[in-house]
Amino acid sequence: MAHSGRRRGSTRTSTATSSSSRPPVVAVLFQDIDPPVINGVRKPRKPGGYQDSGADIAYTLRQRGLSVLTPQSNPDPFVQEGWCFSDTTSGILDALQRGATHLWANTILFASHPLQTASELDPWESRVYVVGQPPSLVENFDDKAYLNGKLRDIGGFTLPRSWLVKQDKAGSDGLDTVLGSIPRYPIVGKPIRGRGSHGVKVCRDESQLREHVLSLLEESPVVMLEEFLAGEEATVTVMPPSAETPRYWSLQPVARFSHQDGIAPYNGAVAVTQNSRVVGEDEMEKDRSYRTVMEECERVAEVIKATAPIRIDVRRFGDGEAFAIFDINMKPNMTGPGRPGRENQASLTAIAAEAIGWDYGTLLENILRSSQTLGTFRRYRSPF
Repeated sequence: MAHSGRRRGSTRTSTATSSSSRPPVVAVLFQDIDPPVINGVRKPRKPGGYQDSGADIAYTLRQRGLSVLTPQSNPDPFVQEGWCFSDTTSGILDALQRGATHLWANTILFASHPLQTASELDPWESRVYVVGQPPSLVENFDDKAYLNGKLRDIGGFTLPRSWLVKQDKAGSDGLDTVLGSIPRYPIVGKPIRGRGSHGVKVCRDESQLREHVLSLLEESPVVMLEEFLAGEEATVTVMPPSAETPRYWSLQPVARFSHQDGIAPYNGAVAVTQNSRVVGEDEMEKDRSYRTVMEECERVAEVIKATAPIRIDVRRFGDGEAFAIFDINMKPNMTGPGRPGRENQASLTAIAAEAIGWDYGTLLENILRSSQTLGTFRRYRSPF
């Protein structure tokens, strides 16, 4: 059920999480490990390994009075390095041995990640908490084609029509067959494990699509094609259950505009504060389609058993038409204002949180309250 707005107000939350009676001692992890090749596809690594948002998280939580461990004793707020621990086994152990009770996994996770598999972490399973999605959840559902297929099987979700181009061992990609089955253009071509807008392109005709698919096949054996949704684009952040709210609920949608060639630009190139705005309560009252897609997004989070916020990108089929879900992000960008020079670096999730009276720090504290033990994190099992 879509969030009713009763959470309004900027009152800060308690510094103790709902999952532990102890005041948290937080260590933020950054991506120091290259993701493995999964079914022939490697997710692109972000330069810096999310140290920018990791530094934002660590700095802001510390400013709000929480105990935050950092690998450097006094990191520079103007610099992203020195705020976060490596997500390698040695980096995680370093944080734990310094006294961390909560690990904020601001990194790309996968089933073989040390947080899941390192036996050295076994003694901490019941006494250390993790903020993030379980590694096996991320590995399964970062695959856009796999997750979309499961949602289609379940039914009740509005999705664009899509096709897959697969390169088999013999080198055949079946591209001609797929292209021959596409009824109309434009078509969006994109990798099945992407990051941001990497590799996403609106193709206006068959020759343009063929050229783009062939370029994507050079880095991945599977490419996803999707009907182009021509209407308004928005993004919906779904929050995980907590002791205060034991269900999935969504923040207000954030509308996107000023697209480049039909695609919202990567936030590293254009700050989202420049091309995004929160959809107001009055707009949602006049147009039921916002509430409808919010409820669908909440169902997605419930189906996959998300344990941290997810961000779902949606777009109308055309002006005034229904929204369809076209991209489900297991790790939303979590940058936010606080550090010097970061005033315009609010993420889409942070922008949505402002609409219910949560500043960036309040958002982070509420996410921290949804943390779970490392053991629970490791025992996650896919619903499929």
